[in-house]
Order: sequence, then C-alpha cells, then structure tokens
Amino acid sequence: MALVACPECTHQVSDSAFKCNQCGHQLRKPKRGFFGKLFKWSFILFNAAMVFWLFSYIGVIGESMNTSQNEYEQAGTAIGGTLGVGMLLVFWVLVDIILGMFVLFTRPKGA
Repeated sequence: MALVACPECTHQVSDSAFKCNQCGHQLRKPKRGFFGKLFKWSFILFNAAMVFWLFSYIGVIGESMNTSQNEYEQAGTAIGGTLGVGMLLVFWVLVDIILGMFVLFTRPKGA
C-alpha cells in the first residue's frame, strides 16, 4: 500500500482509497462488478429492443389498416392494435421496474 498526495489538500492518503479522509475529495471512481455491468447492459438493451418492437408493431398495424377490405376489419384491427400496444407498454414498464431495481442494487458503492 503506497501513499499518495490528495490533489485538493495535499494530505497523504492510501492509493486504494476512494476519497480523501481529510477533505473528502473523490480520488477515484468506484467500478461496477460483473453482475452490475450485466444488469446495466441488459436494462439498456431491453429498452432498445422494446422501442424497436413498439415501432415495428405500430407499423404492422398501420399496414394492416390500409389493406383491410371493410370497416369491420379496420375496427377489429384498431381495437386489437390498441389492446396489443397497451399490453406491450404494461410488459415494458413491469420489466423495466424489475431490471431497474437490479441495476440500482448492483451499483458501485463508494467508500
């Protein structure tokens, strides 16, 4: 364990310390562990996939509305599309809450 000078107050602190024990200046940033990185990236990728899924689903609904033969098919497509988008949004929010909690609980802790 080596001692280094704090850039803020020039007090001697350990090179493995996160903060200076004299002035509280942050010396280095704590890093996420393996599971923290895994949950963070799964959260980001899940949200990107859900945005893609939502826009592609809305595109399919619009395309189906244009190719419908009569107003009954269009009404059914509109009702089904609305229910589908609602279910997709509920699924998105629930999984985001769960993944967000994992991201929150695996964040790095400062010393």
